[in-house]
Amino acid sequence: MRLWLVRHARTGLTSDVCCGRTDAPADPEATAQAAQRLHAVLPPAFVWWVSPLIRAWQLAQALQALRPALPAPLADARLAEFDFGAWEGRRWDDVPRAELDAWAGDFAHARPGGGESVAALLARVRQALHRVMATRASDGVWITHAGVIRAVRYTLCAGEQALPCSAHEWPVDAPACGEWTCVTLPEGTHSPARP
Repeated sequence: MRLWLVRHARTGLTSDVCCGRTDAPADPEATAQAAQRLHAVLPPAFVWWVSPLIRAWQLAQALQALRPALPAPLADARLAEFDFGAWEGRRWDDVPRAELDAWAGDFAHARPGGGESVAALLARVRQALHRVMATRASDGVWITHAGVIRAVRYTLCAGEQALPCSAHEWPVDAPACGEWTCVTLPEGTHSPARP
């Protein structure tokens, strides 16, 4: 099956601010434009899930307005963005160097800002992948975030049990806000394989 990994439209926050689980709304015009582009490329039928954060729901609602016959999406907390804890909303330059170094020193298990570890992010994203594959649909759609999309890419490349030993192993690329990528998943509940 194909899984469309869609990133919400841009927010008003700048890239120098740590915005993971922060529930910042997306720009309405950018959301409408992203929905129009998605409407033009998505297949006629699919099953879909949405992160609980408002910026993802804005895009889902805009897409559903263009496709009123489409069944409502399912909310899935496992598709929420990475939780940076106390770092949320802070400028990256204001995060103490020692805290950044501690995360780099144990990239998979450290909890930046007391939030979530990369291992925990991978575990929940992998559970969500199994749910998608169990539907046996031809196409699935996630409206989600860059961290979740990177977790899917890492899993497809490194395997379902793998954990990154360092930040250098973590995917850098993710779709820009309001863009997407499409990956191929195996059918059923087998482990994800490379696209």
